[in-house]
Amino acid sequence: MKRQQLLRILFAVVLVAAIAGCETVPTSGPGALAGQWTNSFGTVWTINPDGTFHAVATKPKAQIWGTYTLSGDTITVQETRRKGSVPKNCKGPGVYKFSRPDANTLAFVLVNDVCKARIQNVTQPWHRQ
Repeated sequence: MKRQQLLRILFAVVLVAAIAGCETVPTSGPGALAGQWTNSFGTVWTINPDGTFHAVATKPKAQIWGTYTLSGDTITVQETRRKGSVPKNCKGPGVYKFSRPDANTLAFVLVNDVCKARIQNVTQPWHRQ
């Protein structure tokens, strides 16, 4: 009888471990990006699942609000409002490929953008806050 209980407990532990191991990080869609992220410059980027974002940048110092659209692993970001001076060539959109190396890391690679300040910030590794 004790052996049968031990086997049931062991089976339950293995089942729970297997289910927990199936948790995956979304790699596409708003769920892949939604959250609050920070980079090595101290920029905090809050990406909302509704296609909007807010960033508090330190280099250059600014608060930025905007929208984004996704197509597969490509994001297009567009500023809609900014508190602080607008750097040269930063009024248009920026296009980047993104990846999720793990649950707490977000990475971007430049596709098309002429805004040097945005390129410098966005292409840094991002970590979930």
